[in-house]
Amino acid sequence: MKNYVFVLMSSVLAMSVVLAGCGGGGDVTSVNSGSHAEHKESDPQVLRANLHSEPPTADPGLAEDSTSGAVIFATFDGLTRLNEEGEAVASVAEKIEVSDDLKTYTFHLRDSQWSNGDPVTAHDFEYAWKRVLHPELGAKYAYQLYYLKNGEKYHKQQGGVTADDVGVKALDDKTLLVELENPTPYFLELTAFYSYMPVNKNVVEANPQWANDAATHIGNGPFKMESWEHKSKMVLVKNDKYWDKDAVNLDRIEFAMIEDENTELSMFMNGELDWAGKPLGLLPLDAVPALKDEGKLKVKEIAGVYWYKFNTEQEPFNNAKIRKAFTYAINRQEIVDNVTQAGEVPALGALPGSMAVNPGGLFRDNDVETAKKLLAEGMQELGISELPPITLSYNTADNHQKIAQAIQDQWKKAFGIDVHLENKEWKVYIDDLHQGNYQVGRMGWLGDFNDPINFLEAFKDKDGGNNDTRWEHPRFKELLEQSQTETDAEKRKQLLAEAEQILMDEMPVAPIYFYTHSWVQNEKLKGVIIDGLGFIDLKWASFEQ
Repeated sequence: MKNYVFVLMSSVLAMSVVLAGCGGGGDVTSVNSGSHAEHKESDPQVLRANLHSEPPTADPGLAEDSTSGAVIFATFDGLTRLNEEGEAVASVAEKIEVSDDLKTYTFHLRDSQWSNGDPVTAHDFEYAWKRVLHPELGAKYAYQLYYLKNGEKYHKQQGGVTADDVGVKALDDKTLLVELENPTPYFLELTAFYSYMPVNKNVVEANPQWANDAATHIGNGPFKMESWEHKSKMVLVKNDKYWDKDAVNLDRIEFAMIEDENTELSMFMNGELDWAGKPLGLLPLDAVPALKDEGKLKVKEIAGVYWYKFNTEQEPFNNAKIRKAFTYAINRQEIVDNVTQAGEVPALGALPGSMAVNPGGLFRDNDVETAKKLLAEGMQELGISELPPITLSYNTADNHQKIAQAIQDQWKKAFGIDVHLENKEWKVYIDDLHQGNYQVGRMGWLGDFNDPINFLEAFKDKDGGNNDTRWEHPRFKELLEQSQTETDAEKRKQLLAEAEQILMDEMPVAPIYFYTHSWVQNEKLKGVIIDGLGFIDLKWASFEQ
């Protein structure tokens, strides 16, 4: 084995916020509202922020959204953790050995504890990974563990494969052996993702609802859950059992759960919050230009896409030409210039710039002429003379509503149709998408790691965990599978480029723009990490004295 020792970066990690400017060039000036209380050395370090909605779960095996992710990254720790450059550094794993063929990993664990004092062992990781893959759990991110040898076969119950055949095994309490199906250069980034985080086997098996209440929630991260008043408030406190507790400066994190963006910003300006906006909450779109002009807005471009999903099993979106027609008729530049206004980039493909394999895009923005032609052809193929009622769904938020209203108007002008808008609370909304109870629905996809496969593989299988479109294509699937074994980087890029071309030819999703995160923060707050994928990590956060 070739030994790659990944150096722990905790107290030596730079304690500064990543503030890459977008649109205006350079870093954005810190907020100075003048209303935030001074933090004295003797004062507790308390961060107050808003979660725009109730986290659907605090279980890393079930999480699938950024709200749950923010809580989980604070309360759990993986074998690795991402630093401010988005690089995987050793965390619960003290040393990592990688074989020359990049298919076998040996993780040597440090001494660490769960928040209840139990030791964190390699058995906890083995149990957690196999739990995510067990079909009865219903984990939407189970496919993220298909990189493990026999992971996919076990999850799909194929070929008589059992949990014992999956390529993860605790050799002893401190040693975890992992075997992969294929070389996976980004595997150590994956082990920092919440689906790969451990859970306490005894706790989980004793109470299946363990993650739904603060009294029973057990983690191994920088913070532990003190209280959770559902749909109202969550409080996290410093975890005195955390292995790297000396690097943790905050004593408490107090999350409000307020869905109104104007209230969130007002609370920030009144000194009741230390952070407002992405990736925890949202800023009102109407306030963005003024915040930008005043130098208060912080903006960071991230690897994420905002798109509309089509239910390809419901007429008329069971026709690819009609899906393309609705996609082509969207004026993305108008939306980012006049609605979102935070430096977003119009999306003319599925992949953001950091991982683009088809530079320049795969279709034209606001191509109404082609859209009308495709709509007529699609309707003829379906044998219909007029479109059925169209409903566009989104979860409750000011920005989603305004984007939907803009696109509703664009489709009205292009096709002369009236589109019904429907908004729902997040948990209801995401359940309806997964159940196929929608026609067109908005969704964002933030990269879990910086590789095209992460965006494309969600559409590999019709019944895949996050493929709410019900779309599947044999050649698309074949290309993704070939890319997983192709060792030549340029050939792999070509395979993924062809796969993205198929996705955009079939158009189960309508890309709208590539994300930026925009927010305002207390000028005294330092050390918050937002990496290039948009994840927020509060482990190193602190208030300067």
